[in-house]
Amino acid sequence: MKMKIFSFLTIILFAVSSFAQKAPEANTLDQKVKAAIEGFDGMVWVYAKNLDSGEEYSYRGDEQVRTASTIKTPIMAETFRQVAEGKLTWEDQLEVTAQNKAGGSGILREFSPGSKVDLKTAVILMIVLSDNTATNLVLDKVTSDAVNEYMGKLGLKDTLSMRKIGGGGDSKAWLNDNRNRLFGLGRSSPKDMVRLMEMLEKGEVVSKEASNEMLAILKRQQYKDGIGRAVSDTMQVASKSGSLDRLRSDAGIVYTRRGRIAMAITTDDMPVTGYNQENPGLHMIWKLSQILQDGLAK
Repeated sequence: MKMKIFSFLTIILFAVSSFAQKAPEANTLDQKVKAAIEGFDGMVWVYAKNLDSGEEYSYRGDEQVRTASTIKTPIMAETFRQVAEGKLTWEDQLEVTAQNKAGGSGILREFSPGSKVDLKTAVILMIVLSDNTATNLVLDKVTSDAVNEYMGKLGLKDTLSMRKIGGGGDSKAWLNDNRNRLFGLGRSSPKDMVRLMEMLEKGEVVSKEASNEMLAILKRQQYKDGIGRAVSDTMQVASKSGSLDRLRSDAGIVYTRRGRIAMAITTDDMPVTGYNQENPGLHMIWKLSQILQDGLAK
């Protein structure tokens, strides 16, 4: 009798062990993304595409999100367009005033009122240092409405520049739709941002030469705590990040050996607002960027 009970228990333990070994693992890209997001104290939106293979991934990627400073890439694109059409020149002088100074990132806020920079310098500072005062100077010249019109022509219907940083220069989108005011500086979707990066890579924004120059500027941007974190020196990243108290976002292209992976990731509604590398939103963007590179690279 004891032998029968022992044999029965052995069979049960073997069956349980076999079932545990066969339990599903997070082995698909979607499973890995969702496993990484599980338990995160906030909201997450993701869209990514291998520009070489065409393979895509989306997790709420069609939904509209706050852009923070990632809207500066569309602003740069419209500036290049106006220069190409002769409406502006890169040598145009922009004056720093008390009214257009903005807090947050950048260096121009430290300049004395009356100081001047040329348009090209302001655009570079807007991207490379995410300079908020430079952004206001550029928007004074190009206007948010013009940015929105060009994004619409590119088919990026979710992407809107609302106003200058700190207020002023209100767009029609801001003035005519109260819902848009919930997005603050700008509105977009991860899919729109990836599409814009793809068009830049294909040379379809303004011109091939302009697209290449914009990508070169994006490769020099200095906030690399998200999708560009811990990337090897042999791998390039062209990106623009954004941050608000409860938000972190990043959009760009990682040039891996197995494909050019364009991605846009936004984290929002976080209770932690620390402006440092340990921000949980930045950690989530970094973790997801690694998963997307592995999952989409061929």
